[in-house]
Amino acid sequence: MSNPTDPVHRLVIYKPKQGHYDQLKAILLSHGPALAKSGLLREGHSVQLWSASDLRRHGHPPDPYFVESFYWRDEKAANVAHELPAIMSVWETMGPHLETMTLTTLEQLG
Repeated sequence: MSNPTDPVHRLVIYKPKQGHYDQLKAILLSHGPALAKSGLLREGHSVQLWSASDLRRHGHPPDPYFVESFYWRDEKAANVAHELPAIMSVWETMGPHLETMTLTTLEQLG
């Protein structure tokens, strides 16, 4: 069991709608700085953002998507973020550009 005061490792996969890659990229590039300013991230860790594609799609142009990794400072931080206008102003703009979003919490084994 995790301790509620332990940092929470979050991995998010954002798949943009067709033709919305650039718009979503611009929003996601503002997401990390907004989270950093909130004080809700684990100290000493920054938001990491990557562009990715599925290499198993042989014969098809890969549809690029985004992978983001960061640590909330504790398990309450995500709920607090929903109360902050600076964070919500970023999150609310994502929806029109998203095909899907996978929100994952990672726990290291061993």
